[in-house]
Amino acid sequence: MKSMFTSSSSTFVKITAFSLLSFSLFFLFKHFSLSSTTTTAQSHHLSFFNSTPTTNPSIPPPPRPSPPPPPPASAVLERTGIVNEMGVMTDEFTVGEFDEELIKSVVANVNGSSNEKDKGESDVIRKVVKFEKFRFCDESMGNYIPCLENVDSVSRFNSSEKGGNYERRCPENGNKLDCLVPRPKGYKIHIPWPKSRDEVWFDNVPRLVEEKGDGDWISRKDDKFIFRGNGPQFIPSTDRYLDQISKMVPEIAFGQHTRVVLDIDSGVANFGAYLIDRNVTTLSISPKYVGENQIQFALERGVPAMLASFGGTHRLPFSSQAFDLIHCSRCRINWTNHDGILLLEANRILRGGGYFVWESKAVNEGELIEQWREMEDLTSKICWDLVNKEGYLAIWQKPLNNSCYLNRDRDVIKPSLCDTTDNPDEIWNVNAKACITRLPENGYGANITNWPARLHSPPERLFTIKMDAFNSRRELYKADSKYWNDIVSGYIGAFHMNELNLRNIMDMKAGYGGFAAALLDFEVNSWVMNVVPVSGSNTLPVIFDRGLIGVIHDWYEFLLAIFFCFVP
Repeated sequence: MKSMFTSSSSTFVKITAFSLLSFSLFFLFKHFSLSSTTTTAQSHHLSFFNSTPTTNPSIPPPPRPSPPPPPPASAVLERTGIVNEMGVMTDEFTVGEFDEELIKSVVANVNGSSNEKDKGESDVIRKVVKFEKFRFCDESMGNYIPCLENVDSVSRFNSSEKGGNYERRCPENGNKLDCLVPRPKGYKIHIPWPKSRDEVWFDNVPRLVEEKGDGDWISRKDDKFIFRGNGPQFIPSTDRYLDQISKMVPEIAFGQHTRVVLDIDSGVANFGAYLIDRNVTTLSISPKYVGENQIQFALERGVPAMLASFGGTHRLPFSSQAFDLIHCSRCRINWTNHDGILLLEANRILRGGGYFVWESKAVNEGELIEQWREMEDLTSKICWDLVNKEGYLAIWQKPLNNSCYLNRDRDVIKPSLCDTTDNPDEIWNVNAKACITRLPENGYGANITNWPARLHSPPERLFTIKMDAFNSRRELYKADSKYWNDIVSGYIGAFHMNELNLRNIMDMKAGYGGFAAALLDFEVNSWVMNVVPVSGSNTLPVIFDRGLIGVIHDWYEFLLAIFFCFVP
């Protein structure tokens, strides 16, 4: 027993000693291995940071490399551009013609001096154009419009019978405006729509009541003008007047078949103001007569309006077949003068199948029977159908196609059909023509859907626009609509645009009218004047076919007449 115990103890001691020896050898090996590695690393570390090499001191050190040359001075370029049809920012766009002397005068004011050098920084050249503060014009110029009050050009016209002296004639070089047109004295933020339909601030509009004698339309109450909502000459209420038109021709169907209306020489725009409640957009136009500005009343009320001389010597800035209905009451236009050129211009912009509403004493008074007979004769020659006549009101309808024009009596010489080469949508600075505008053989322009479906349905005249794409036009049209819906959604979410009481809005480069359509989709309580620049594709027919309103315009001419003259 004792022998077994002694044997077991001896074995245990041996095993324990062997284990301790193994651990000791392991730790010793690890210690020497780490010391060697650390020494090597420190040697490398010191040789990297030490400027004196650890090699043989008799060998000279290599020459220090020379620092790289500083980069050349460069100008700071700020990239600018436009959003193209696809919604992408691009710097490839056409500027058009420009005044080289003007550019030289701007460059002459450029500060070309370099900024002082900063240590360790490259030179930067910044070119800055300095503009002085603009002075204000005299208060008497509160309603001044350069291209409509060019005295030198207007004085060349001896007669206003054709309206030529009311057309746009911008000042020439040296006679341009060099000051800011001031607000009216006492101007206040406009009254929000729809309250503004019935009242506006007295100080915000010209004093026209005394001059025009429109006491039947307007009255003053404290610091406001009150609009009574009276109808035309012989009807006490505008709403009753609209009801009468609808009763005479139910097919007019305001707000469905009839969506876009032109009101000529509209006074204070009661006709258009009350049609808004019937889901109709009415553009009220009137020339700027000496000492008065009816359009200012309309715009202050929040009703679509613009200054324009109907007919005159040039075509109006609207596309062919633009309006579903044209209205003339108290419009002081003799439609049959000068071979009927003014009525023929109305025919050009009236949609195929559209209506012409004429409210005049000549319709029902014997003393003016000759004027009525001349009107009847001219309208029959251009194939307008007198669909109804009641009291002082007459309503004609334009044909849907050219069949009536081509089958007229051979004795009918004037007015003739316009030449087949005439483009009725070439309108900027194009003379009005005393001929009948032909309708498209394919029915484009007349075959439109009812409102509100027409707002988003791609119109057929989309394929008549001169542009690079053809097969993809519908896709571009839909992409444009989606783009502007996203943009307006952002405006509403970020800026609460629908709460800002914005009423009169202008889109300076309207394209297909996607911005205006998006505002309608989001029920923003405003209207949009869609402007199509002459420098791009003429998309104006598409805008009108959608049930929107717009004009074509040359912004370059506008800038020359007003903005560029501010450059010192």
